[in-house]
Amino acid sequence: MARREPSGENPVGNAGDITDELPDELNAVEYVGPYQFPDNKRRRVPAALYLVVGIVLAAMWIASRAGPGGLVNRGFGLGGAFLILLGVYGLRAGAAMVVTDTDALAAASKHIGFPVGHASAQLGWRGLLSRPTWRILCYSAENPPAKRGLILVDGIDASIVAEMVQDNPEDWSQYDE
Repeated sequence: MARREPSGENPVGNAGDITDELPDELNAVEYVGPYQFPDNKRRRVPAALYLVVGIVLAAMWIASRAGPGGLVNRGFGLGGAFLILLGVYGLRAGAAMVVTDTDALAAASKHIGFPVGHASAQLGWRGLLSRPTWRILCYSAENPPAKRGLILVDGIDASIVAEMVQDNPEDWSQYDE
């Protein structure tokens, strides 16, 4: 496929001047300090709004049934019921994450059964209620590591959800000194 050169003037500037940049809040290169993981408790704010609006809609529908009125129909009741259900779900799914990445690494290293060398933590969610879960990948402390493990730690109560430990199948011989 042949490349077509632009004709005329570029309103943005020269083609070499066009760059792609991340917004400041997403640029991690200049950020110094611990990373703050998102918390499920943020779901409580929209859930409360859904509940308030749902209750108002349901109350309007109930009040319209008591007397004559043509402005409120059955959709108000259905919409109110749906928003109330959505609000209750949001409040239930908005459980606060208490366990930090450091706490999860500590819980995994106590449970794993071998001294941990290198390890990393990733936050994920599981289940219908999006329960926060830390995925801890860890290697044994030997050089090169003889074992590795993947441990899932609950983000609310630090219980071990699942684990997989195995001998390290990776070949590290090229890094021997």
